[in-house]
Amino acid sequence: MVISKCKHTEVFYFKTQKISRSLLSPGVLRNRLASLCTQTPHPSPAPFSLCPSCPAALSSCSLLFCRPTAPKHRGMSGENVTKVSTFILVGFPTALGLQYLLFLLFLFTYLFVLVENLAIILTVWSSASLRRPMYYFLSSMSFLEIWYVSDITPKMLEGFLLQRKCISFVGCMTQLYFFSSLVCTECVLLASMAYDRYVAICHPLRYHVLMTPGLCLQLVGFSFVSGFTISMIKVYFISSVTFCGSNILNHFFCDISPILKLACTDFSTAELVDFILAFIILVFPLLATVLSYGHITLAVLCIPSATGRWRAFSTCASHLTVVTIFYMAMIFTYVRPQAIDSRSSNKLISAVYTVVTPIINPLIYCLRNKEFKDELKKALGLGQTSY
Repeated sequence: MVISKCKHTEVFYFKTQKISRSLLSPGVLRNRLASLCTQTPHPSPAPFSLCPSCPAALSSCSLLFCRPTAPKHRGMSGENVTKVSTFILVGFPTALGLQYLLFLLFLFTYLFVLVENLAIILTVWSSASLRRPMYYFLSSMSFLEIWYVSDITPKMLEGFLLQRKCISFVGCMTQLYFFSSLVCTECVLLASMAYDRYVAICHPLRYHVLMTPGLCLQLVGFSFVSGFTISMIKVYFISSVTFCGSNILNHFFCDISPILKLACTDFSTAELVDFILAFIILVFPLLATVLSYGHITLAVLCIPSATGRWRAFSTCASHLTVVTIFYMAMIFTYVRPQAIDSRSSNKLISAVYTVVTPIINPLIYCLRNKEFKDELKKALGLGQTSY
């Protein structure tokens, strides 16, 4: 029998293999649990109850017991309810052996993302020939990708290796804040990069006059400030909602939709604020990106030679690919109809833009960029650029 943090937590996991061997009845099991946690011979089993909302995937490998320890509040129906102070991240419930394989997979992915994005940042800032607006934005995007994986992946790895699924309310809100901030920041940053491509193709002779280092710094700073400020407002309203009853988050990190589903008080205000701010930070940058590429398309079509059109389009193909992947994942996860909603597919799509996208974005930007590859080789001491 394995007991984790008996005194100050709500959740206890019991391995079913050992429970099945002892053939304990539910009443005897609750008495023994209470005896171990309170260090009294036969305490009353009343505070303990089997959570009825446990997912089938969890109940197949463990029994989940909840113990109310937090202050009581009034629910939507007026009854006294216990406020949740700890959440359980279901993650990807599988057999224990597969959990270790997932740990190795995500650990390798995390390290790979750190290495490739740090390599991009160091190469851009150590090479004088790459100190141009496009590469400033690229290094900022790499910095953003490092934050992405560092906000979510370490907790995932802990769950896979140590089976620690619990996360405190403060920890959950903190993770949600940084995740939401990074998503909002990436929206604005992608729009800034689209504007950079628009100036490069539509106004090539004035590019260095319009896209100065000062303007690049302002665009990057505005992306981070707007993203983190809007997310601060969103998370404030979400954290003000009372959570009680079930504390099971059927996700591998704290996302807005799974959290609000656990609310036991009216959360219409938080939902409205989230919708309005999400509309502002997602739709307006997307509109700016579409307008930029609309002008780019018209400018490319005016180029007389096919070779010139291809060269002009290839300069923004990488960015257009990243924008398409990002917004497709956002729309499929948050905008699709409720009728086709699936929590398992939500987790898979979320894994795409939180773990997989930080891997492929640097590859998309850099693999076809000969100038960057040459500078990277020089930075790593693997060869000299031949002109």
